[in-house]
Amino acid sequence: MAAAVLAGCSSGEDISEPDVGGGYNADNRERIAVLTFEQELAADPAIADVRVILPRPYRNKNWPQSGGTAANTAQHLEIAPTLKRAWRTSIGRGSDILTRLDMEPVVENGTVFTIDTRGLVSAINADTGRKRWQVRLERKKEKKALAFGGGLAVQDGVLYVATGYGFLSALDTDTGREIWRHDGIVPLRGAPSISEGRIFSLTQDNQLLALNTKDGSLIWTQSGLPEDAGLLGAASPAVAGDTVVAAMSSGELMAMRVENGRLAWQDTLSRTRRLTPLATLADIDGNPVISRNRVYAVGHAGRMVAIDMRSGERVWESNVPSVHTPWIGGDYLYVLSVDAEIAAISAADGRVRWVTRLQRFEDPEDRDTPLSWTGPVLAGDRLIIASSHGYVLSISPYTGDFLGAEKLPDGALASPVVADGTVYFLTEGADLVAYR
Repeated sequence: MAAAVLAGCSSGEDISEPDVGGGYNADNRERIAVLTFEQELAADPAIADVRVILPRPYRNKNWPQSGGTAANTAQHLEIAPTLKRAWRTSIGRGSDILTRLDMEPVVENGTVFTIDTRGLVSAINADTGRKRWQVRLERKKEKKALAFGGGLAVQDGVLYVATGYGFLSALDTDTGREIWRHDGIVPLRGAPSISEGRIFSLTQDNQLLALNTKDGSLIWTQSGLPEDAGLLGAASPAVAGDTVVAAMSSGELMAMRVENGRLAWQDTLSRTRRLTPLATLADIDGNPVISRNRVYAVGHAGRMVAIDMRSGERVWESNVPSVHTPWIGGDYLYVLSVDAEIAAISAADGRVRWVTRLQRFEDPEDRDTPLSWTGPVLAGDRLIIASSHGYVLSISPYTGDFLGAEKLPDGALASPVVADGTVYFLTEGADLVAYR
């Protein structure tokens, strides 16, 4: 299949192919080393000749919640072979010393919805980038910086907003009018998930809330183990059929009945990486993925697992540390590791088909400022990832080869999202950039 790169700026100039060794050098702009040649994950030579076959790409009209679907299984999305920047707009306040802008946009019926680090919610015309409305969600006598965290989900004309203040609001997508508000005390971390008239949201102290989408009334709660130390952000729950799976900052993975919250099974992604104090954090920040009656999850501490959906028994496990949602495409899971690697992992048995090492430091020689990568998204026969130093890369899902690069106005911590043939990037500087 044809593989393509993101196009350049609005001028439509294509990104040049990399020099030998990998890199970026278009229009005499600064060259960066996007690939290096060390790796901690290792490809399994026994499956080196196995073909990677992907499902045909399809056009998703909307991106209603984190991960694209309630089960985080958007598979292979359709975008054009070559993309150009369509527009760019500011959505408010970006990352600073205390907060970071990592909340994914959501898209419904031609409108993109965002939230900044101060609780400013924006509705943006997907065609033009012009704002339809803006509403600031706040709690009286609380500092605006406390709004940081949470995230968005949208369904049937209602935008659901989880906030760091501890409340979850439902807004009318046409006007921004607040329909209802569920008040809580503990900050909400991570975007909510929606399924069958229920909205699921995680609190900072590892409580899963199930609310009625009509009025915000509490249906049930389920508590995980408290954890004093954790990473910023949280995984969104995954929902399929009658089961919701939540990933906690304690490293717990809990499967519950959607109807009443009764625990079906639980597991813990054990702490296997203890090289540094940070590596002992068991936090699961990537969303669980539910596909073909299996749950796939990966944690910061270095454990990736596949679990039978019904029995709760592990099918396989692998030493992969990540804080990102694995992306499933056909028979493979694509995952970004905390060690700046992207890998294709067999969903059947956990073996690594290929692995590509990414740039790990802003200056590879000084090695002072570590980079973070976010994604991936599988669209148009390429994996799309973004970095904290403002570069977007396209990677072949078949081989792991570097395909091309594009420069954003700023670094990105939020994962790219795709809707109706458009790829959206939200930068740390609070710019929403659309490519189509």
